[in-house]
Amino acid sequence: MMALVECKTHEEFCMPSPLFYVEDKQITMEDGSLVQVPAEENVVTSNSEQVEMEISHILEKINNFTQMVSELLESGKSMLKEMSNGFEERMILIHKDQIEKWQEEIKELRLLDTANEEIVAVLQNAAYLLQSVTVGS
Repeated sequence: MMALVECKTHEEFCMPSPLFYVEDKQITMEDGSLVQVPAEENVVTSNSEQVEMEISHILEKINNFTQMVSELLESGKSMLKEMSNGFEERMILIHKDQIEKWQEEIKELRLLDTANEEIVAVLQNAAYLLQSVTVGS
């Protein structure tokens, strides 16, 4: 029996992407002062919100498709089971009918054989009587 392929979950797909660190950065404030931003705080991720939404949408499609395939498999197994049961019942009926026909044939042959033996006995008696009449005259 085949199993469905196990898919990654949304959490597995949406785990934080590799982070890209950039060099220290200087930002000019409105008052004209410069602020130094250390590289550790200056991080850029590779997944945007749009990409996350698209991944989420694809994962939803995967889940829906997997559910549909699973339901179709169950439905197909159920249908095949019903067909198998129907086939089995029909084969049993065909077998039973054929056996009954052959048993009836055997019964008729035995009746015919009994009738033939009775006729043979009557004919043998008649032949014996004719023979004794012919010998006695």
